[in-house]
Amino acid sequence: MKTLSLKLDDEIFEETEKIVSDLKLARNRYINEALNLYNEYNKRRILKKKLVKESKLVAASSLEVLAEFEKIADEI
Repeated sequence: MKTLSLKLDDEIFEETEKIVSDLKLARNRYINEALNLYNEYNKRRILKKKLVKESKLVAASSLEVLAEFEKIADEI
């Protein structure tokens, strides 16, 4: 595990302390779980952006292939 120093806004710290107390959870565990969720969320956002970009790149060639298949189907 890594040790780090973290500066939080007072409001966020106070809210976190209340939640940690209500959940009877260690602050460190709570922050680790929160960061894990946030990392998963951002990985999905990054993946979505990549998929949208790559889909746009292949859209034109996909339409060309579809047109060729339709020509072949019409000839049969």
